[in-house]
Amino acid sequence: MTQRIRIATQLALAAALVAGLTACSGSKETTAPPTESALPTASATAPPSETAAPPTAQFLAPLTGMPVEREVTNRPFAVMINNLAPARPQSGLTHADIVWEMLAEGGITRLVAVFQSQEFADPIGPIRSIRPYFIQVGEFYGGVLVHAGASNDAFAILQRQKKEDLDEITNAGAYFYRDKSRKAPHNVYSTLEKLREGALKRKYKEAVTLPVMKFGDSSEALAMGTAAAQVDIKFMLSDYKVSYAYDSAKALYLRSINDKPHIDKNNDQQLTATNLVVLSTKHDIKDSVGRLVVDLDRGGDAVLFQQGKAIVCQWERQEGDIIRLMKDGQELPLLPGVTYYHVVPNSSSLDKHVTYH
Repeated sequence: MTQRIRIATQLALAAALVAGLTACSGSKETTAPPTESALPTASATAPPSETAAPPTAQFLAPLTGMPVEREVTNRPFAVMINNLAPARPQSGLTHADIVWEMLAEGGITRLVAVFQSQEFADPIGPIRSIRPYFIQVGEFYGGVLVHAGASNDAFAILQRQKKEDLDEITNAGAYFYRDKSRKAPHNVYSTLEKLREGALKRKYKEAVTLPVMKFGDSSEALAMGTAAAQVDIKFMLSDYKVSYAYDSAKALYLRSINDKPHIDKNNDQQLTATNLVVLSTKHDIKDSVGRLVVDLDRGGDAVLFQQGKAIVCQWERQEGDIIRLMKDGQELPLLPGVTYYHVVPNSSSLDKHVTYH
Protein backbone atom coordinates (compact mmCIF):
# COMPACT_ATOMS: atom_id res chain seq x y z
CA MET A 1 0.00 0.00 0.00
CA THR A 2 1.40 3.38 -0.94
CA GLN A 3 1.72 6.16 1.58
CA ARG A 4 -0.97 8.14 -0.35
CA ILE A 5 -3.42 5.26 0.03
CA ARG A 6 -2.55 4.86 3.70
CA ILE A 7 -3.17 8.55 4.30
CA ALA A 8 -6.48 8.45 2.41
CA THR A 9 -7.56 5.40 4.37
CA GLN A 10 -6.62 7.01 7.67
CA LEU A 11 -8.48 10.20 6.73
CA ALA A 12 -11.59 8.19 5.95
CA LEU A 13 -11.32 6.45 9.31
CA ALA A 14 -10.90 9.76 11.10
CA ALA A 15 -13.88 11.26 9.30
CA ALA A 16 -16.00 8.23 10.17
CA LEU A 17 -14.97 8.53 13.78
CA VAL A 18 -15.87 12.22 13.95
CA ALA A 19 -19.23 11.51 12.38
CA GLY A 20 -19.86 8.70 14.84
CA LEU A 21 -18.96 10.87 17.82
CA THR A 22 -21.22 13.67 16.59
CA ALA A 23 -24.08 11.31 16.23
CA CYS A 24 -23.60 9.94 19.73
CA SER A 25 -23.64 13.27 21.52
CA GLY A 26 19.07 13.84 41.59
CA SER A 27 20.92 10.56 40.30
CA LYS A 28 24.53 10.57 39.08
CA GLU A 29 24.78 10.84 35.33
CA THR A 30 27.58 10.61 32.84
CA THR A 31 28.14 12.24 29.55
CA ALA A 32 30.98 11.93 27.11
CA PRO A 33 34.35 10.61 28.21
CA PRO A 34 36.54 11.60 29.92
CA THR A 35 34.26 13.46 32.37
CA GLU A 36 30.87 11.89 31.78
CA SER A 37 30.06 10.36 29.87
CA ALA A 38 5.91 12.84 0.82
CA LEU A 39 3.42 13.04 -0.70
CA PRO A 40 3.12 15.92 -3.19
CA THR A 41 -0.40 16.75 -4.25
CA ALA A 42 -1.32 17.97 -7.68
CA SER A 43 -2.38 21.59 -7.50
CA ALA A 44 -5.78 22.28 -8.87
CA THR A 45 -7.56 25.56 -9.55
CA ALA A 46 -11.11 25.64 -8.31
CA PRO A 47 -13.75 26.84 -10.76
CA PRO A 48 -14.68 30.50 -10.36
CA SER A 49 -17.12 31.10 -7.55
CA GLU A 50 -18.54 34.18 -5.90
CA THR A 51 -18.10 32.58 -2.46
CA ALA A 52 -14.82 30.82 -1.83
CA ALA A 53 -15.13 27.55 0.07
CA PRO A 54 -13.23 27.42 3.38
CA PRO A 55 -9.98 25.42 3.30
CA THR A 56 -10.34 21.78 4.29
CA ALA A 57 -7.79 19.40 5.73
CA GLN A 58 -6.43 17.02 3.11
CA PHE A 59 -3.86 15.15 5.15
CA LEU A 60 -3.43 13.31 8.41
CA ALA A 61 -0.55 13.90 10.80
CA PRO A 62 1.36 10.58 10.84
CA LEU A 63 1.78 10.33 14.62
CA THR A 64 -1.63 11.62 15.76
CA GLY A 65 -4.01 10.77 12.92
CA MET A 66 -5.39 14.31 13.17
CA PRO A 67 -6.45 16.19 10.05
CA VAL A 68 -3.98 18.88 8.99
CA GLU A 69 -4.03 21.35 6.12
CA ARG A 70 -0.49 20.63 4.98
CA GLU A 71 1.30 17.36 4.57
CA VAL A 72 3.57 16.65 7.54
CA THR A 73 6.87 15.33 6.21
CA ASN A 74 9.45 16.86 8.57
CA ARG A 75 11.51 14.47 10.63
CA PRO A 76 10.45 14.14 14.28
CA PHE A 77 12.59 15.14 17.25
CA ALA A 78 12.57 12.82 20.27
CA VAL A 79 13.50 15.02 23.24
CA MET A 80 14.50 13.75 26.68
CA ILE A 81 12.53 15.89 29.15
CA ASN A 82 13.53 16.22 32.80
CA ASN A 83 10.67 15.25 35.15
CA LEU A 84 12.20 15.95 38.56
CA ALA A 85 10.10 18.23 40.77
CA PRO A 86 12.51 21.22 40.30
CA ALA A 87 12.12 20.83 36.54
CA ARG A 88 8.36 21.25 36.58
CA PRO A 89 6.48 22.81 34.98
CA GLN A 90 8.21 21.83 31.76
CA SER A 91 7.97 23.72 28.50
CA GLY A 92 6.65 22.56 25.15
CA LEU A 93 4.80 19.38 26.11
CA THR A 94 1.42 20.66 24.90
CA HIS A 95 2.91 20.58 21.37
CA ALA A 96 4.11 16.97 21.47
CA ASP A 97 2.41 14.32 19.32
CA ILE A 98 3.44 11.45 21.59
CA VAL A 99 4.88 11.37 25.12
CA TRP A 100 6.49 8.40 26.88
CA GLU A 101 7.03 8.30 30.64
CA MET A 102 9.58 5.75 31.86
CA LEU A 103 11.66 5.07 34.93
CA ALA A 104 15.23 6.22 35.15
CA GLU A 105 17.50 5.18 38.03
CA GLY A 106 16.49 5.85 41.62
CA GLY A 107 12.77 5.56 40.99
CA ILE A 108 12.49 8.89 39.15
CA THR A 109 10.73 9.12 35.80
CA ARG A 110 11.78 10.88 32.63
CA LEU A 111 9.76 11.84 29.57
CA VAL A 112 10.47 11.29 25.89
CA ALA A 113 8.44 13.87 23.97
CA VAL A 114 8.11 13.33 20.22
CA PHE A 115 7.53 16.51 18.20
CA GLN A 116 6.49 16.49 14.56
CA SER A 117 3.12 17.87 13.48
CA GLN A 118 2.96 21.20 15.33
CA GLU A 119 4.97 24.33 14.54
CA PHE A 120 5.81 26.56 17.49
CA ALA A 121 8.56 28.93 18.62
CA ASP A 122 8.30 28.37 22.38
CA PRO A 123 11.07 26.76 24.45
CA ILE A 124 11.37 22.98 24.86
CA GLY A 125 12.75 21.60 28.10
CA PRO A 126 14.33 21.20 30.54
CA ILE A 127 16.31 18.66 28.52
CA ARG A 128 18.15 15.88 30.32
CA SER A 129 20.33 12.83 29.62
CA ILE A 130 19.50 9.73 27.62
CA ARG A 131 19.39 6.00 28.37
CA PRO A 132 19.51 3.00 25.97
CA TYR A 133 15.76 2.37 26.13
CA PHE A 134 15.07 6.05 25.52
CA ILE A 135 17.16 5.71 22.36
CA GLN A 136 14.93 2.82 21.34
CA VAL A 137 11.73 4.80 21.89
CA GLY A 138 13.02 7.78 19.90
CA GLU A 139 13.91 5.49 17.02
CA PHE A 140 10.44 3.93 16.99
CA TYR A 141 9.42 7.18 15.27
CA GLY A 142 12.59 7.87 13.27
CA GLY A 143 13.38 10.81 15.53
CA VAL A 144 16.57 12.79 15.91
CA LEU A 145 17.55 12.08 19.52
CA VAL A 146 17.83 15.26 21.61
CA HIS A 147 19.51 15.11 25.02
CA ALA A 148 22.00 16.66 27.42
CA GLY A 149 24.48 13.93 28.31
CA ALA A 150 24.10 10.17 28.53
CA SER A 151 24.74 7.18 30.72
CA ASN A 152 27.94 5.29 29.82
CA ASP A 153 26.09 2.52 28.01
CA ALA A 154 23.84 4.96 26.14
CA PHE A 155 26.87 7.01 25.08
CA ALA A 156 28.55 3.85 23.80
CA ILE A 157 25.49 3.01 21.70
CA LEU A 158 25.30 6.52 20.27
CA GLN A 159 28.98 6.41 19.28
CA ARG A 160 29.31 2.82 18.05
CA GLN A 161 26.11 2.82 16.06
CA LYS A 162 26.54 6.40 14.82
CA LYS A 163 23.10 7.48 15.97
CA GLU A 164 21.77 10.78 14.70
CA ASP A 165 21.57 12.78 17.91
CA LEU A 166 21.96 16.31 19.21
CA ASP A 167 23.77 16.36 22.57
CA GLU A 168 24.15 19.63 24.45
CA ILE A 169 27.45 18.38 25.90
CA THR A 170 29.30 16.56 23.12
CA ASN A 171 28.23 17.61 19.64
CA ALA A 172 25.58 20.34 19.51
CA GLY A 173 26.01 22.78 22.38
CA ALA A 174 25.40 25.78 20.15
CA TYR A 175 21.81 24.64 19.57
CA PHE A 176 20.86 24.60 23.25
CA TYR A 177 20.77 27.34 25.85
CA ARG A 178 20.69 27.68 29.63
CA ASP A 179 17.71 29.35 31.29
CA LYS A 180 19.10 31.60 34.03
CA SER A 181 15.86 31.46 35.98
CA ARG A 182 16.45 27.79 36.81
CA LYS A 183 19.27 26.02 38.57
CA ALA A 184 21.44 23.45 36.81
CA PRO A 185 20.90 20.74 35.75
CA HIS A 186 17.26 21.73 35.32
CA ASN A 187 17.98 24.62 32.96
CA VAL A 188 18.86 23.17 29.53
CA TYR A 189 16.47 24.24 26.76
CA SER A 190 16.16 24.45 23.01
CA THR A 191 13.59 25.33 20.34
CA LEU A 192 12.40 23.67 17.15
CA GLU A 193 14.30 26.29 15.15
CA LYS A 194 17.56 25.58 16.95
CA LEU A 195 17.13 21.82 16.72
CA ARG A 196 16.50 22.04 12.99
CA GLU A 197 19.59 24.19 12.59
CA GLY A 198 21.60 21.61 14.50
CA ALA A 199 20.28 18.68 12.47
CA LEU A 200 21.02 20.54 9.24
CA LYS A 201 24.52 21.46 10.39
CA ARG A 202 25.27 17.82 11.17
CA LYS A 203 23.77 16.75 7.85
CA TYR A 204 21.28 14.36 9.36
CA LYS A 205 18.66 12.75 7.17
CA GLU A 206 15.70 15.05 6.67
CA ALA A 207 13.32 12.31 5.51
CA VAL A 208 12.81 9.02 7.31
CA THR A 209 10.36 6.16 7.14
CA LEU A 210 7.68 6.66 9.76
CA PRO A 211 5.68 3.84 11.31
CA VAL A 212 2.17 3.31 10.02
CA MET A 213 0.04 4.06 13.05
CA LYS A 214 -3.41 2.51 13.28
CA PHE A 215 -6.10 5.08 14.00
CA GLY A 216 -9.80 4.41 13.96
CA ASP A 217 -12.92 3.45 15.86
CA SER A 218 -12.51 0.94 18.69
CA SER A 219 -16.21 1.05 19.66
CA GLU A 220 -16.55 -2.74 19.81
CA ALA A 221 -13.70 -3.05 22.32
CA LEU A 222 -14.88 0.04 24.19
CA ALA A 223 -18.34 -1.49 24.57
CA MET A 224 -16.73 -4.28 26.59
CA GLY A 225 -14.40 -1.90 28.47
CA THR A 226 -14.57 -0.81 32.10
CA ALA A 227 -15.46 2.69 33.20
CA ALA A 228 -12.27 4.72 33.68
CA ALA A 229 -13.06 8.39 34.19
CA GLN A 230 -10.28 8.57 36.78
CA VAL A 231 -6.93 6.86 36.17
CA ASP A 232 -4.08 6.69 38.70
CA ILE A 233 -0.62 5.40 37.77
CA LYS A 234 2.08 4.56 40.30
CA PHE A 235 5.67 4.06 39.19
CA MET A 236 7.86 3.70 42.31
CA LEU A 237 8.30 6.93 44.27
CA SER A 238 5.46 8.89 45.83
CA ASP A 239 6.82 12.00 44.07
CA TYR A 240 5.62 10.52 40.79
CA LYS A 241 1.93 9.91 41.35
CA VAL A 242 0.39 10.45 37.94
CA SER A 243 -3.36 10.78 37.52
CA TYR A 244 -5.77 11.58 34.74
CA ALA A 245 -9.36 12.80 34.84
CA TYR A 246 -11.53 12.28 31.78
CA ASP A 247 -13.28 15.36 30.45
CA SER A 248 -16.19 14.01 28.42
CA ALA A 249 -16.97 17.43 26.92
CA LYS A 250 -13.48 17.64 25.42
CA ALA A 251 -13.03 13.87 24.99
CA LEU A 252 -9.61 14.26 26.62
CA TYR A 253 -7.78 12.97 29.67
CA LEU A 254 -6.37 15.82 31.81
CA ARG A 255 -3.03 15.00 33.43
CA SER A 256 -2.07 15.76 37.03
CA ILE A 257 1.05 14.94 39.00
CA ASN A 258 0.96 14.64 42.79
CA ASP A 259 -2.68 15.77 42.69
CA LYS A 260 -1.89 19.06 40.95
CA PRO A 261 -2.56 19.86 37.29
CA HIS A 262 0.54 19.15 35.21
CA ILE A 263 0.88 22.25 33.08
CA ASP A 264 3.06 23.59 30.29
CA LYS A 265 5.09 26.58 31.49
CA ASN A 266 4.88 28.19 28.06
CA ASN A 267 1.13 28.66 28.11
CA ASP A 268 -0.16 27.49 31.54
CA GLN A 269 -2.28 24.86 29.80
CA GLN A 270 -2.83 21.49 31.45
CA LEU A 271 -1.34 18.52 29.62
CA THR A 272 -3.98 16.37 27.91
CA ALA A 273 -4.16 13.18 25.88
CA THR A 274 -6.75 11.36 23.82
CA ASN A 275 -5.19 7.94 24.39
CA LEU A 276 -3.46 6.66 27.52
CA VAL A 277 -1.43 3.45 27.41
CA VAL A 278 0.12 1.61 30.35
CA LEU A 279 2.66 -1.10 29.48
CA SER A 280 4.00 -3.71 31.91
CA THR A 281 7.59 -4.69 31.04
CA LYS A 282 10.62 -6.40 32.56
CA HIS A 283 12.99 -3.99 34.36
CA ASP A 284 16.44 -5.15 35.48
CA ILE A 285 18.90 -3.13 37.56
CA LYS A 286 22.13 -2.83 35.60
CA ASP A 287 24.65 -1.39 38.07
CA SER A 288 25.28 -0.02 41.56
CA VAL A 289 23.91 3.38 40.55
CA GLY A 290 20.57 1.71 39.82
CA ARG A 291 20.52 2.23 36.06
CA LEU A 292 17.98 0.03 34.34
CA VAL A 293 17.59 -2.33 31.43
CA VAL A 294 13.99 -2.02 30.21
CA ASP A 295 12.54 -4.61 27.86
CA LEU A 296 10.56 -3.06 25.00
CA ASP A 297 10.66 -6.16 22.80
CA ARG A 298 9.06 -9.22 24.31
CA GLY A 299 5.52 -8.05 24.98
CA GLY A 300 3.32 -8.19 28.04
CA ASP A 301 0.19 -6.90 29.74
CA ALA A 302 -1.22 -3.50 28.88
CA VAL A 303 -4.22 -1.24 29.37
CA LEU A 304 -5.55 1.24 26.81
CA PHE A 305 -7.71 4.13 28.02
CA GLN A 306 -10.02 5.93 25.59
CA GLN A 307 -13.26 7.87 25.96
CA GLY A 308 -13.46 7.20 29.69
CA LYS A 309 -13.11 3.43 29.27
CA ALA A 310 -10.31 0.95 30.01
CA ILE A 311 -9.51 -1.88 27.60
CA VAL A 312 -7.31 -4.60 29.09
CA CYS A 313 -5.05 -5.94 26.36
CA GLN A 314 -1.52 -7.09 25.46
CA TRP A 315 1.39 -5.26 23.89
CA GLU A 316 3.76 -6.71 21.34
CA ARG A 317 6.49 -5.48 19.04
CA GLN A 318 7.97 -7.01 15.93
CA GLU A 319 11.53 -6.32 14.77
CA GLY A 320 11.76 -2.83 13.27
CA ASP A 321 8.23 -1.87 14.31
CA ILE A 322 6.58 0.18 17.03
CA ILE A 323 4.76 -1.28 20.03
CA ARG A 324 1.22 -2.29 19.13
CA LEU A 325 -1.74 -3.13 21.36
CA MET A 326 -3.54 -6.39 20.71
CA LYS A 327 -6.81 -7.91 21.89
CA ASP A 328 -8.26 -11.22 20.69
CA GLY A 329 -5.67 -11.38 17.93
CA GLN A 330 -6.52 -7.95 16.51
CA GLU A 331 -4.66 -4.65 16.82
CA LEU A 332 -6.52 -2.02 18.81
CA PRO A 333 -6.67 1.31 16.99
CA LEU A 334 -5.83 4.59 18.66
CA LEU A 335 -8.25 7.47 18.45
CA PRO A 336 -6.89 10.44 16.49
CA GLY A 337 -5.06 12.67 18.95
CA VAL A 338 -2.13 12.77 21.36
CA THR A 339 -1.05 9.52 23.04
CA TYR A 340 0.76 9.17 26.38
CA TYR A 341 2.59 5.91 27.13
CA HIS A 342 3.57 4.84 30.66
CA VAL A 343 6.01 1.96 31.20
CA VAL A 344 5.90 0.19 34.58
CA PRO A 345 7.86 -2.81 35.93
CA ASN A 346 6.26 -6.25 35.65
CA SER A 347 7.78 -7.31 38.99
CA SER A 348 4.34 -6.43 40.35
CA SER A 349 1.05 -7.11 38.61
CA LEU A 350 -0.30 -4.34 36.45
CA ASP A 351 -3.15 -3.61 38.85
CA LYS A 352 -0.57 -2.65 41.48
CA HIS A 353 0.58 0.17 39.22
CA VAL A 354 -2.64 1.40 37.64
CA THR A 355 -6.10 1.81 39.13
CA TYR A 356 -9.19 3.32 37.55
CA HIS A 357 -12.85 3.85 38.26
